[in-house]
Amino acid sequence: MIIRTLKKAAYIGLYVSMLITAPQLSFAQTTTQTAAVNTSKIWGKVDGIAIEGMVQGPSTENTQLQIACVFEYTEGDIFNSPPALPEAVNGMVHLDKSLNGLITDLRKSGKFAGHSLETILITPPSGTIGAKKLLLIGLGDRNKFTPGLMQQVATVGMEEALRLGVTEYAFASDLKDAGIDSPTAEVAGYGVTGAINAYRTQVYLKNKKMSNLKPIKKITLLAGPAFFVTAGEGITKAIAAFNN
Repeated sequence: MIIRTLKKAAYIGLYVSMLITAPQLSFAQTTTQTAAVNTSKIWGKVDGIAIEGMVQGPSTENTQLQIACVFEYTEGDIFNSPPALPEAVNGMVHLDKSLNGLITDLRKSGKFAGHSLETILITPPSGTIGAKKLLLIGLGDRNKFTPGLMQQVATVGMEEALRLGVTEYAFASDLKDAGIDSPTAEVAGYGVTGAINAYRTQVYLKNKKMSNLKPIKKITLLAGPAFFVTAGEGITKAIAAFNN
């Protein structure tokens, strides 16, 4: 597919972060090791769900559902570098351009303001992006952002994935793309704990015959080349916290 071939470039943003109250995990950043685009690894499993790390951007990942996060609109925000990443390595810019500027138009017009935990579901035309469905989740005012918000964002992400009945999905926090200096390993770890805790809540309800849960088989956490290894450390620790 021509569009997707052109988009297979290096992405330097961490496309991870998902949420809910979970064990308080502590992570240390490590020396940067760059991974090639398309590098992937199953870091482990929790409750039968494979937790995959992937060096890829949200416009090119092949998945049933792609989740991406955006702040409330400010003029040219994702294109202003710095603080946003340069266009060549900015996954949100690639995603927006693949959809002919739809994400910017939705936010600028106020049709999707990007308020904290606001969501909108998009069915992209065939050949535009790799995902069959795109779910945008709002992060609110960038000047008021704290990493703790990602716990709530992750809860929403997993709950919406379950509501849609998908068996796998990919998650991109797009924090680095937006110019937010987030703690890579910590965000990745909370991404796992948030997703699993939200999933377990639905399993509990299903056991009470109050949920039509369709099992999730895989969650793919997208990361940029410079953050793949560090994100993996956080993911691995979070998985261990559930399995020990």
